[in-house]
Amino acid sequence: MKLNASECTLYSGGATGAETEFGAAAEKFGVAEVNYTFEGHQIQRTRGMRVLTQEELRRGDVSMTYVSRLLNRTYSNAPIMRKVLQTIWYQVNQGMEIYVIGSIQDDGTVKGGTGWGAEFAKICNKPLCVFDQAKNGWFRWEQAAWTVLEAPVIGHRHFTGTGTRFLEANGREAIEQLFERSFG
Repeated sequence: MKLNASECTLYSGGATGAETEFGAAAEKFGVAEVNYTFEGHQIQRTRGMRVLTQEELRRGDVSMTYVSRLLNRTYSNAPIMRKVLQTIWYQVNQGMEIYVIGSIQDDGTVKGGTGWGAEFAKICNKPLCVFDQAKNGWFRWEQAAWTVLEAPVIGHRHFTGTGTRFLEANGREAIEQLFERSFG
């Protein structure tokens, strides 16, 4: 049974790329949108914009050393990167299902800052689906491994959509098809 789009909310960040496309699809299908950001951050989607206070950002704080170790890469300790990761914490915390557009690396993590969102979803044991643009397919995290997922459908009224700033045509199509299957 399809969800009623008007009863659903997309949690995202409104950034260029996948988040902008998730937001456009949400608006097209009548899904509410919450885009977490912080003062001074430039985002593309302002519909449902939620500017987090300094105190709220602190609640989503995480050790940059921990994130770097978890993802097998180095994250800058720059204040802007920290705030971006803090807003991703809010996106994943609010969504009951997490949809990501990106690239799954050989070590099972997702490339880029988006990788923190995917790893946090795993830690929280939330359903996690990634459209891997390079492999041109959807994958679901199942316990300790990625499995192929043919045609995901959004199954919860509160979901997160995030991903790469470098959205390719197949990633854009994957988002459109996900919303069409779920709300069309």
